[in-house]
Formats: sequence, structure tokens, C-alpha cells
Amino acid sequence: MSSPANRAGGRETPGAWRPATLAIGAAWVACVAILLALSVWQVERRVWKLDLIDRVERRVHAVPVPAPSPAQWPAINRSDDEYKRVTLSGRFLNDQETLVQAITVEGPGYWVVTPLQTADGLVLVNRGFVPSDRRDRASRGAGNPDGAVSVTGLLRISEPGGGFLRDNDPRANRWYSRDVAAIAAARGLQDVAPYFVDADATPNPGGFPIGGLTVIAFPNSHLVYALTWFTLALMLAGAGVQRLRRARGEAGAAAAQDAEWDHRQQGMRGHEASPL
Repeated sequence: MSSPANRAGGRETPGAWRPATLAIGAAWVACVAILLALSVWQVERRVWKLDLIDRVERRVHAVPVPAPSPAQWPAINRSDDEYKRVTLSGRFLNDQETLVQAITVEGPGYWVVTPLQTADGLVLVNRGFVPSDRRDRASRGAGNPDGAVSVTGLLRISEPGGGFLRDNDPRANRWYSRDVAAIAAARGLQDVAPYFVDADATPNPGGFPIGGLTVIAFPNSHLVYALTWFTLALMLAGAGVQRLRRARGEAGAAAAQDAEWDHRQQGMRGHEASPL
């Protein structure tokens, strides 16, 4: 007869700690650690996002300040400057306006982006939204002032390239984003600020363009993601502990089976050694 144990029958004992088992366990622990790290990262991202939202809210509702001058242009950046409330004065170059496709709460149409000639240079101003039937500048002549104007609005960072799955096409005069450098190049403009300004809701004569439609929204689902990763880590860790307990139980059962087998073998050898 042969024992089910490894030492007697040449087979590996069920539940033994084999190299493959140890490798799987290590991978299991690594997965739990990665999920926990992702959860912590999402918590940190949430803290950063809440700080960003707070900073932007304070900028949007702050007293307006003069728009950055050419000496400040090289230092303009998204983190420190976007959505600052600014003021600037000058004269619109209405014949150089650019229409950028837009979808707003008013429906589909265009942003009217017009260069404003200031004492320091040119600043592109997103004067607001017009529907498709007001695309022709002549259809909104009352809203195109010729003299000096003052503009209050939010400083915005250039949007290079285009919109979602659609590239700007300067040659065809098709614009899907407010790309300051590309618009300036297409219009032959010089000394243009590297940012643009979204005009506020101050009404324009004739009602168009409609300003003040800047959408300020920062998705903040980091807490949901953090809880998701943390829950997955707990579930995986729980499954691992359960599997470990099962493996220990199998090892204990195998050891008991081996002990019983040895006991029987010893009893048989003792019986064979007894004299008749």
C-alpha cells in the first residue's frame, strides 16, 4: 500500500506551501497595496481639487484688476492666473473678429472673439455668444462699437489645437477653440497677449453678443473613486484571508490524514512482528 503523504507516495501534500502558492500570495498582496495606493492618491487629488475650486471662486468674485501688461505676459500661467477678474480699455477691431463654434445654454452658435487694441498691445476678447442667424456681423451692427470701450471679464488661457475630435482650420476659417496664437497668426496680428478675456454679462447694444456665459465647472468625483479603490482593496484582502484559512485547513486535514496513515502502518508492522 502507498501513503497519500508526500514522503510515502511521492505526491505533494494538498495545501502545502508550494512556490506557486507563495507567488500567487505575493501578487495578491501587491494588488491590495496598489489599490490602497490608488485610494490614497484619489484622496490627495480631492484635496487639490477642493483647493482649486476655492481659489477660482475667490478669483471670479474678486474686485477686478487691470489685465496683465506685456511685461507680465511671459509669466501668465493656468494655476495662478486663469479666471482672474480683469478690466481693460481700448478700441475693438471689429473687422478682425473671429467666430468660434460654441454650444451654450443659449443653444448652438458662435463665440465672437474680437481683438481689442489697448495702449499696451492687442488682447483677444471673447465678447460673447451669437446664434447662427447672427453670424454675419452686419446683422448685429449695433453691438459693434467704433469708439473707446472698457471691458470687464475673466482672464482665460489659450486653447490650442481645436475642440473635441475637431482641429482648427485657419485656411477655411473654421474655429473650434479659442487658440490665441493661431487666431493672431491667421489675422496677421502682432503684439498679442498670450491669453484672452471672456467678457462679463454687461449687455451689448442690440442684445448681441451675449456675454457672461463662461462655464466654470470642475468635476470632483475623487471621493467616489477613493471609496471604490478602498472597497476593492478590502474585498481582495478579505478574499485572500479566506483563501489562506482554507489552505491552512487543507494542510491540517492532510497532516491528520498522514498521522492516521502512519498509525495504521505502525499497527500493521506490529501485527506482522507478533509470533504465532
